[in-house]
Amino acid sequence: MKFQLKNILAVMAISIVLFSCSSDSDTPVVDELAELTKFKEIANSTHTIELYAHRGALEQGYNEISLRIKDKASGEYIKNATITWIPLMHMTMMTHSCPKSGVGKITADGTLYQGTIVFQMPQNATEYWDLKIDYTINGTAYTVTSIIDVPASAKQRVTTFTGSDNVKYIVAYVEPQLPKVALNDMTVGVYKMESMMSFPVVNNFKVKIDPRMPSMGNHGSPNNVDLTQSISDKLYHGKLALTMTGLWKINLQLVNASDVVLKGESITDVVPASSIYFEIEF
Repeated sequence: MKFQLKNILAVMAISIVLFSCSSDSDTPVVDELAELTKFKEIANSTHTIELYAHRGALEQGYNEISLRIKDKASGEYIKNATITWIPLMHMTMMTHSCPKSGVGKITADGTLYQGTIVFQMPQNATEYWDLKIDYTINGTAYTVTSIIDVPASAKQRVTTFTGSDNVKYIVAYVEPQLPKVALNDMTVGVYKMESMMSFPVVNNFKVKIDPRMPSMGNHGSPNNVDLTQSISDKLYHGKLALTMTGLWKINLQLVNASDVVLKGESITDVVPASSIYFEIEF
């Protein structure tokens, strides 16, 4: 009996060990780059910066950009960098920046960093954007700068204008990226130009929307919800009703905290479109 009990206990111990090993090996590995495509590498003498985006490219408007820093000597990706960036548009007569977020880690133990940049204008034959990335690793500062491609978006995804308060605003389309015939969650960013280098988020405004189909008698859609700001991400969220596929013009009005319309018009038989708008086609 004692011999049988020892054998049973030994088998149980081996099973526990094997189960533990199997469980460890079955732990899913998180792919940081899932749904991301690398669109550029920027290098200095020490590191290579890999830039990623969901679309595999940048475009005029709101861009979510991810990056990794690879050590050239070891081939390892850096997990403890502190990063800032400055996008600059080099025009014929001036240089300016654009709305941008900070850059932060996606996960504490990962290698991927992420932020957003709103390019309010595209590049052209003589004017271009570059991106300067400054970062610190273990107390040592590094920098790298490179020209980046920012072509014009196929549809209007960002609008820049001066409001009736004489402030220059930038309103950028964020979501839905894959619109459906349904009541879609809609998100936009609202920013103002404080200087050529400062474009902070605008707080406590409202973005009124009136989606129309110009090719279908300019008909609208029901149950749209105007966009208000979220405390968590500082973006503006609402509901966009799309009743059929095709080209939609999302007419906009920017309303301040005192409920004054700063830019944009209500749609009537006489006024078929607002002076500020987005376009989507699906």
